[in-house]
This record gives sequence, C-alpha cells and structure tokens, in this order.
Amino acid sequence: MSAPDHRRGLVLVTGSAVAWSTAGFFTRLIPLDSSTMLTWRGIFGAAGIAMAILATERRGAWRRVHRISWIGWLFAIISAAGMILFITSLRHTTVAHVAVIYATVPFLAAALSWVVMRERPTQSAIIASLAALGGVALMVRFGVEGGTLGDVLAFGMTFCMACMIVITRRFRDIPIMPAACLSCLLSGLICWPLGHPLAVTVHDLALLAAFGVVNSAVGLTLFTLGSRLLPAVETALIGSLDAPLAPLWVWIAFGESPSMITLIGGSVVFIAVATHIATEAA
Repeated sequence: MSAPDHRRGLVLVTGSAVAWSTAGFFTRLIPLDSSTMLTWRGIFGAAGIAMAILATERRGAWRRVHRISWIGWLFAIISAAGMILFITSLRHTTVAHVAVIYATVPFLAAALSWVVMRERPTQSAIIASLAALGGVALMVRFGVEGGTLGDVLAFGMTFCMACMIVITRRFRDIPIMPAACLSCLLSGLICWPLGHPLAVTVHDLALLAAFGVVNSAVGLTLFTLGSRLLPAVETALIGSLDAPLAPLWVWIAFGESPSMITLIGGSVVFIAVATHIATEAA
C-alpha cells in the first residue's frame, strides 16, 4: 500500500472515531428508549449515506447497490447487530465498562486478521494498543458497578467491530458504501416494532436526525472507507479514541467535569494513538 493511501486511511478512521464518540452525547440529550433511538438513528443514517452515494456516483449509484454480494450483506448484518448491541449495552451497564471492553478491540481484530489473512501487526501498533488499553482502564479505575448482561452485549459489539474491520480489509472490492447504507437501514427496521417511533416530537425528531447523520452516516462512511486502507489492528487502535472523546463532549455540553483520573487516562490514550500515527506516517 502506498504512503498516501495509508495517510488517507489514518485521517478517515480518526474522523470516524470522532463521529462515533458523540453517541454518549446524543443518548444523553435525547430522552427516548433505545429502540426508538435506534430506529430513527438507522433511518436517518441510511438516508445520509444514500445521499452521499447519489452525489458521488450519480448514474452509477444503482449499479453499485445492485452489486452487493453475500459478503456485502454479511458486513451489513454484522454492522447492524453491532449498532444495536452498542446502544443497548449502555442501558444495561456503565459507560465505563463498555469503554474497557471496547478497548480490547485492537487485540481481537489482530487475532482475527491473523487467522483470516495472516496479517501480522507491527510492534508499534501492539505497544500503542497496550498503552491505550491501560489508559482506558485507568479512566474507569476497573469499576465493578456494571451489569453482566450489559457487559456481554458490549463484548458482542466489540466482536462485531473486529469482524467489520477484517471484512473491509480482506474484501476491498465490495461496494462498501451501499453495504453501510444497508446496515443502517436494517438496524432501524429491526428496532421499529420494538420502540415507539411514531410518538416522537418534532424537536426530538430533529435531534434524532442529527444523531443519525453525524454518528451513524458520517461515522460509518469514514470508517468503511478508511478501514480498508489500514491494517486491522491500526484501525481498531485509532477507534479507541472514542473512550476519551466521549466524556469530552458531555463535559462541553452538560458541564460535567471529568475527574483527574479520567483526564490522565484519556491523555494516555491520545498520546498512544498520536505517537503511533506519527511513527507510521513518518
């Protein structure tokens, strides 16, 4: 892979981590149940990605959608499952537990990529991943206040993310944008009968639209485009930026000041990821 492609992958995946880190902000902002949120998040996310496909492909948009193979459907189903597991896990365990479990994704992705593609992670990526995991663990101080069901759901989400990383890396010829659009739509349709999507107010609908576009459409689009340009463990490592960024948005929006431990742990994650990016981009 060329150096420009690698740098572009770093920028895209970093952007996806920033977009996905807004999930806690939106779930805190919108006073609705998980299923209703997931329904509209998926629908608006799918609409945002569909508009991006139409804007970039124009006449070739339908051909791109028609070319979705079984692997594209597999990506969409796994991605939709990950979305549902993520939001649901936050209602059954603490954000801290979800952050710690998700911080293991670089190691899970590295193991899967070695099994599927015999792709060996670089020493820099492994060291940075260990440092990032340590930073997240420090942030949450190994709290024990979570719930077993939520922890299991969070691990399921983490496994789905690792699978998505490996799929986009291994099968670079799949029409990834239509597959991402399909995943958003599937998550919304699955959750529709489980929530109360028609009972939302106009104000909440506007917030849900922002949630779907920013967190789902932008995040998933940048991730799917960038993850195919990076080794699996690098993609997962950069994704760990979600852990320190999530409380930052809540602090800015709601005035909840993070503790000193959170600031120190978040700084460790930032430094680990930034050092790795600088090392690989040099």
